[in-house]
Order: sequence, then C-alpha cells, then structure tokens
Amino acid sequence: MIKIEEFLNVDMRVGKIVSVEEHEGARKPMYKLRVDLGPEIGERGIVAGIRGFYEKEELLGRHVICVVNLEPKMIAGAESNGMLLAAEDENTIALLEPDKELKPGSKIH
Repeated sequence: MIKIEEFLNVDMRVGKIVSVEEHEGARKPMYKLRVDLGPEIGERGIVAGIRGFYEKEELLGRHVICVVNLEPKMIAGAESNGMLLAAEDENTIALLEPDKELKPGSKIH
C-alpha cells in the first residue's frame, strides 16, 4: 500500500503518438516512439516493448496515457523519456487510452 501523497507524485498525461520506428538494437521487439505531450512538455522519445502486439500503422496518431516524470533511461542505446501505460494478461498487451478526445498534455487525475 502507498499513501495518496506518493501516488500524486506520478505525473500522467495524454500523449499523441506522432512517429513510430522499429528499435533494431533491442533484444525484445520494441518501438522508438515520438509522443506529443502538449505545449507544456513538448515531444518526447519513448521506447516501448509493444512491437509484438501493435503494427506501426495502429499506433500512429493514437492517443495514449504516459508517465512523464520518470528519470530518462537508456534502452538498447536509445534514450526513453517516459512510459506508456498498458495492461497485460497471458495473451496480449493493451494500451490505456482516454475514452474521449483530449488534447495532448491533458493531465490525468
């Protein structure tokens, strides 16, 4: 269990995927994404291990939920500046997305 104050430290925003490329240097199937996180944050590069579950065309233009205040991390030679939120079970991964149209950068509460 965590206290609500700890959870409130996580900055989650709506992002729009603006480019997708295969991350050839990774051992697992990954994409290097450019995600528009609105005027306050701008575009960020995020590496995501979802290549085995989504085609590039399915991702481009899609609105997703991102954690934006994680420390940058190098993943197989590419810097990742955030995390896409997804759910998984034993068969698949599903990206979390808003159920209504929201602007990139909209804060998740």
